[in-house]
Amino acid sequence: MSKITKEQYEFALERIEELLPLVTDETPANDRNAIELTMMSDVVIEYEKEHYPIEKPSVADLIELSLEEKKMTQKQLAFLIGVSPSRINDYVTGRAEPTLKIARLLCRTLNITPAAMLGC
Repeated sequence: MSKITKEQYEFALERIEELLPLVTDETPANDRNAIELTMMSDVVIEYEKEHYPIEKPSVADLIELSLEEKKMTQKQLAFLIGVSPSRINDYVTGRAEPTLKIARLLCRTLNITPAAMLGC
C-alpha cells in the first residue's frame, strides 16, 4: 500500500462513521457497504500504524496493571512470590528488573504472558 495522506485518513474515518450503521453481523461479506467498510478500515489502520504507533508496555507497567486488575497489593504479590514488598516496589517503579526466576513467578501469579514480559 502506498503512503496514506492525512486527508485520506480523515476521509476514511468519516466514511467509517457513515458505514457502521449500515453494516451488521448479518450483512454478507460481499455487500458493497461491507467491502467499503473493510477498505476504509484498512486505510485507517495503515495510517495509524505509521503515525500513532503503540509502544509495548514496560515490565513495570505490566506488573502495575496486573495488580490493579486483580485488586492485589504489592505486599500481597510479594508474599505470593516470596520476595520483599520493597523488591516489588523496585519492579513497579522501574528501579530494578526481575530475574528470570522472578519473572516466571510474576507471569504465573499475575497471568502475564512470557512474551509480554520479555517485550516481544
